[in-house]
Amino acid sequence: MIEGHERTLLAAQGYCELGMYDDALGELESLPEDCTSHPAVVELRTVVLMQARRWKLALTASRSLCRVAPDRTAGFIHAAFCLHELGRTDEARDMLLAGPELLHAEPTFHYNLACYECALGNLELARIHLEKSFELDKKFREFAKSDPDLAALREE
Repeated sequence: MIEGHERTLLAAQGYCELGMYDDALGELESLPEDCTSHPAVVELRTVVLMQARRWKLALTASRSLCRVAPDRTAGFIHAAFCLHELGRTDEARDMLLAGPELLHAEPTFHYNLACYECALGNLELARIHLEKSFELDKKFREFAKSDPDLAALREE
């Protein structure tokens, strides 16, 4: 479906990496209509919108990713993150928990869930998920040292 359009996708990705989000979105919008619902395109659009901090549009795109690729974990993780950034942390937590079972093997699932539980005042649950994220990927231990979403855990 996206065969022959790899150059456009690479250009969009490059623009995103350079912080040229409107140019990245322009590249994606130049794709033929039959390509726009391809999971790779929807995911890249989501990432561009998230990098641009356009949370409402990114939420819509990430929900589309959940629909077109329900077996991919990225859509659920991205949608939850957007909800959290929009101040809808309880919905963010629920979004992750309602996602596919595959999410439970992802360190980002547990790390983000720890952040959401911490923000909601559920410190014991936050601690459990944070430890699980560390077990799955040690790099999250470093992130946790300065993540403002986890400040309440560090203050204990």
